[in-house]
Amino acid sequence: MRTRLAALTAVTALALVAGCGGEPSSDPARSPSASSPVPSSTPAPSPTTVPLDDASVPLADRLTQAMATVAAGKPGAEDVREAALFEQTTARDLARGSKAKADDVLGALGRADRAQLASDITAARELMVMTDPQPELPDWRIQTPPTPDELRPLYRKAQRATGTPWEYLAAVHLVETRMGRIRGTSTAGAQGPMQFLPPTFAQYGAGGDINDPADAIMAAGRMLANNGAPGDMAGALWSYNHSDRYVAAVSAYAEQMKRSPAAYDLYWHWQVLYRHQDGTMLLPEGYPQKKAVRIAD
Repeated sequence: MRTRLAALTAVTALALVAGCGGEPSSDPARSPSASSPVPSSTPAPSPTTVPLDDASVPLADRLTQAMATVAAGKPGAEDVREAALFEQTTARDLARGSKAKADDVLGALGRADRAQLASDITAARELMVMTDPQPELPDWRIQTPPTPDELRPLYRKAQRATGTPWEYLAAVHLVETRMGRIRGTSTAGAQGPMQFLPPTFAQYGAGGDINDPADAIMAAGRMLANNGAPGDMAGALWSYNHSDRYVAAVSAYAEQMKRSPAAYDLYWHWQVLYRHQDGTMLLPEGYPQKKAVRIAD
């Protein structure tokens, strides 16, 4: 079931990290003096935010700020997109770097954020080894995906119909096409937001449209259920892609969505990062009309 497009997407789909523990990076406003009482109804002052690219601020504090921005913001808003991309690329770098550096950052985060980041780094390391950097940019179109509120009912409907947990459907969708951002046919001929080969979709699609999110998500639910979901999710995922690394990564993302409802919104904001021989390329929504942007070596 797994195809070249899915594999290339998976290795670039690196971790969206969380950061909600610890103190804010900037000094909070000073408390009013005893000689200047403040009515109890006055809200506490908010900490000053800092640019996420300000390397003078500890990385864990910037991750904390980015996570708070994503959690509190409106999906798709510019500040939320920027914060999510910061989390995503930071986790990518931590996955590629030394374990000691990752452990230092993890140790500075709160418990919930530490769990999120540790899981995402582990998943990223699994996916990173599945393919090599590519010599050419892909023949894909990168589009704006359906909103989180549009996709969530589709996952839940498929869960009700097939028994496959919705978080696993969302995680497969995330790894395969960034929840619908990637539109293209793989070198093996897989198509649509859940990356089905046409004969496989014919088996599970019930006459639907391979490119329609609702039909594709439902077909994925049927396929996973036919291969062990929900009782044996590892076996079901292995049928989707015969790779233990794929199984481990998708499971990690799904378990984070089970642990925290906010993880779903965080993952939805992940962008398409492509491993090219010249470095990591961000393929923006609107690609190829909008040019790929090199963001790292």
